[in-house]
Parts: sequence; structure tokens; C-alpha cells
Amino acid sequence: MKIFLDGPNIDEYLSNCELPELEGLKHIRNKIRDKAIILVGFSGGFRRSELVNIDYDDIEFVSEGVKIFIKRSKTDQSGEGMIKAIPYFDNKTFCPVLALKQWIDNCKIKSGKIFDISDKSVALIIKKYASLAGLDANKYGGHSLRSGFATSAAESGAKERNIMAMTGHKTTQMVRRYIQEANLFKNNALNKIKI
Repeated sequence: MKIFLDGPNIDEYLSNCELPELEGLKHIRNKIRDKAIILVGFSGGFRRSELVNIDYDDIEFVSEGVKIFIKRSKTDQSGEGMIKAIPYFDNKTFCPVLALKQWIDNCKIKSGKIFDISDKSVALIIKKYASLAGLDANKYGGHSLRSGFATSAAESGAKERNIMAMTGHKTTQMVRRYIQEANLFKNNALNKIKI
């Protein structure tokens, strides 16, 4: 089972996405893209298939952040669609909206896919940066961003329905699994024992 990417690890994980000086343009662009994928994927609770299917026309930057229209997903085969809203973060280094803007502006994207890669490439990107952060890459995969969002949101006290609204889960079963994982130590009975 792949583990989730959580808030405490995300700083170290993303520090490897920072732009070093004097590198080739393609390498720099890949780092900008990777940072946008990781931040947007995590903050939006995206499936990797949803990330790679975001079109330029599906994105609307607004004063509060960005709205991303998901045309179709695993639990929405009829194509009803949903909008994911991602606000600006106070921490500009880890702001998914700014990272997405930087990627779009840097590549001068005006149409088509925002991230023109496969869903398998998303999983490889996650593994690459987990490894660079000193984490066991075998424990991370394409689902780590989505499960990390749900678990981190639950740890921070987000309500089940709010997590489901962002992730697009149709039933509470999986979301409750993330919440249970988040609360293993938080609600542990041993915390009440004074030894």
C-alpha cells in the first residue's frame, strides 16, 4: 500500500523542486512543471488521471485563487464534471496557484493540456521527489498526493463533507479511512495516561 504525502513531509519533499541556477532550460521547465503538479495535485486532492486531463480552458484564475473544472473522473463517468477551487496560500513558496501560474507563463500555454504527460509520469515524478527528499520512493505513488490531501485535511480538522467536496468521493467509506489514519495518534487512548 502506498503511503500518503503529509504536510510535515511536504516542505522537505518540495525543497527539491526549487530552481537551481545555471541549469538547462528543459531541466528548469521540468522542475517548474513538477512543482506545479505536486502542489496542485496535493492541494486539490486530484487523481493523477484528473491532473493530466486539465485543459487550459478548464482553468480560471480569480481573485481568491484558481478554479479548475474536472470534466470527467473515475466516479463521474457520465461527464457531469465538478469544479475544484484552490485558494492562494500565505506561504508563496508552496502556493499551488502561483506554481500553476508560473508553469503556464513559463511555457506560454494558451490552449490544450496544461500538463502534457501521462498519468504514469505523475507517479514517477512523485517517486523521484520522494527519493530526493530522502524518503523511500517505493512507499509513494500516484495516489500519494490525493490521500495526503485527505489525511492532512482530516488531521487539520476539516469536516468529512468538505474533504469529499474537494476529492469528489461519492461515499464516505474511503474518506473515513483517511480520517481514521489521521487520528491514529491524535485520538489515541494512551494520550490520556500520564506516565
